[in-house]
Amino acid sequence: MAGRYVRLVSIWIHKGQEAAFEAFEREAVVRMAAHGGRIDAAVRTSPTGLATGPEDATPYEIHVVSFPDKAAMDAYASDPATLVLQEKRATIISLTLVMTGREAGPYAGS
Repeated sequence: MAGRYVRLVSIWIHKGQEAAFEAFEREAVVRMAAHGGRIDAAVRTSPTGLATGPEDATPYEIHVVSFPDKAAMDAYASDPATLVLQEKRATIISLTLVMTGREAGPYAGS
């Protein structure tokens, strides 16, 4: 990931949308890849397997997403195919929190 533009994305989904979320993510990674983006890590954080919204402090998943640079991420975000995909998003995803980050470490013992 060295030198890549990194975003940490916490995602909450609507109840009953687990399968739709996974299908959406498979489509999203194809769109990201067209712009050099990728999901470097995806972690399911909800102990019950379902987190439905901001009333639940635990997101359904957290992703580490990276692009070659911010311009590539901006191109992905404004791509007409991405915008069409985003229309599905509201029926599946209830809340997304995004933080920009950068690679850290390595730490001793890693």
